[in-house]
Amino acid sequence: MNIPSNIITLIAGIILTMISLWYGQNHGLMPVAASEEATQVDALFNLMVTIACGLFLIVQGTLIFCVLKFRRKKGDTTDGPPIEGNIPLEIVWTAIPTIIVFVLSIYSFEIYNNMGGLDPMASMASHHSPAQHHHHEPMLAMTGEQSQLSLGIGDSPDENSNSPVYVDVNGIQYAWIFNYTDSGIVSGELRVPVKHPVHLNLKAGDVIHAFWLPEFRLKQDAIPGKDTTLVFTPTRIGEYPIICAELCGAYHGGMKSRLYVLSESDYEKWLQENIMAQSAQEANTVAISTAEMSDAEYLAPYAQEMGVNQEIITQLRPIQ
Repeated sequence: MNIPSNIITLIAGIILTMISLWYGQNHGLMPVAASEEATQVDALFNLMVTIACGLFLIVQGTLIFCVLKFRRKKGDTTDGPPIEGNIPLEIVWTAIPTIIVFVLSIYSFEIYNNMGGLDPMASMASHHSPAQHHHHEPMLAMTGEQSQLSLGIGDSPDENSNSPVYVDVNGIQYAWIFNYTDSGIVSGELRVPVKHPVHLNLKAGDVIHAFWLPEFRLKQDAIPGKDTTLVFTPTRIGEYPIICAELCGAYHGGMKSRLYVLSESDYEKWLQENIMAQSAQEANTVAISTAEMSDAEYLAPYAQEMGVNQEIITQLRPIQ
């Protein structure tokens, strides 16, 4: 039974399309998506994987078919037919990649624009003073004293946002420092409530660093002398790595921290506990004038730390 070649081509195209669509949604190449922005980035990535899988199957399938169909027969020592080319075929395989590139360019542009990456005025508007946010719930930390234009990714949280969190982030060799300026909390780890917009104001104290959240599909440079912003909304409670993605020195690989996405109640509990601990520490801090101290009084803490006591001191003899 001879099946027409166009029917075979149609069946092969359907099978190829189904395989590509399935693999494009089930490739498992990306980590868990933990933010609203991550779902948009993953949609673009899944489309690219789908197209790449289809092209791979077409190209490899054609090669395998040609190897089997047109292989040299046993005992055949003649030359192959002198084929010079096929203009319509060359136009097709040039036009298809061109169309694919244009589609992906437009789609990626739209996603980047939806994430606020192409709106510098959004970054400028997103720098508010703490006084402008006092109407938000007190459990949320605020930051930002600038009203200048800055670069970054993310739309400024609007008035209808779910109590946004504002944090100043300072990148130094080799650590990330998080400053919740409204509450005065300074931490080496970042804690935020789930489903609340998070606005990070990024700075660098020495060289260029890159604040990278793999599970959030976001990365933003921290540049010395230039503020940058990063805005995202976490959607999954959990613990996630914070990585510097810019070669910033000899110990660049160790510049890591953690992002903890907490429930609203857990975040409020953590915030209040740290505010109370910091208040107690400040209350127990007493300013001392070292100019009025004797040498023994000034050196006493260092002697105690090194294990030097009064008995050891009395056994010392002056050098003759």
